[in-house]
Amino acid sequence: MQSQRILQNLAESIQLDTLETDFFLSLLQTQKLRRRDFLLQAGEVCRHQSFVVSGCLKVSYLDPAGAEHVVKFAPENWWAFDLESFAVQSGAFYSIQAIDDTEVLKISRANMDLLLDRVPKFEKFNRLMYQTAYIALQRRLTQNLASKADERYQQFQLKYPGLENRIAQKDIASYLGVTPEFLSSMRRREMRMHLSDNPILNLH
Repeated sequence: MQSQRILQNLAESIQLDTLETDFFLSLLQTQKLRRRDFLLQAGEVCRHQSFVVSGCLKVSYLDPAGAEHVVKFAPENWWAFDLESFAVQSGAFYSIQAIDDTEVLKISRANMDLLLDRVPKFEKFNRLMYQTAYIALQRRLTQNLASKADERYQQFQLKYPGLENRIAQKDIASYLGVTPEFLSSMRRREMRMHLSDNPILNLH
């Protein structure tokens, strides 16, 4: 089941034959994290690309005042790593922490280099993954600069369907760039709008 998830993810970009599949799987390591465990802490070198088999991770950083800012969630079937740190083997800017009990499959930098040498089609997979990450970053920056809080909340719900009930309110608020109190107010307002738009619920 673990390998099936990651192979399905790869199949969205590249097609592997049996030998290539077996070689790729031989390079992976499994890691289990308890809730609040860190996969990576800021300042450490990111030595692995990690694929989430189950659970959920958050990617965040601390500002100079010590406030946490969540930039991404990585639920099942998502990848999570500090791209710059992994690419140049420098200290990571971001921390990656489990917000559920989480299991990941990870590939080391050394094994990724070996994979790229032995199976060149992974160059395409990496290129597409990096492109997707860059596009997501651009959209997130644009949303933060040009979108209102309620619009960012709606985008969060679309991007992470079904995840809202699994994440602490403070983490969602941090991702949206609002206070937990403001998020509670938006949720109440959304609920009232939903009730007012439902004629059955408005019957007396």
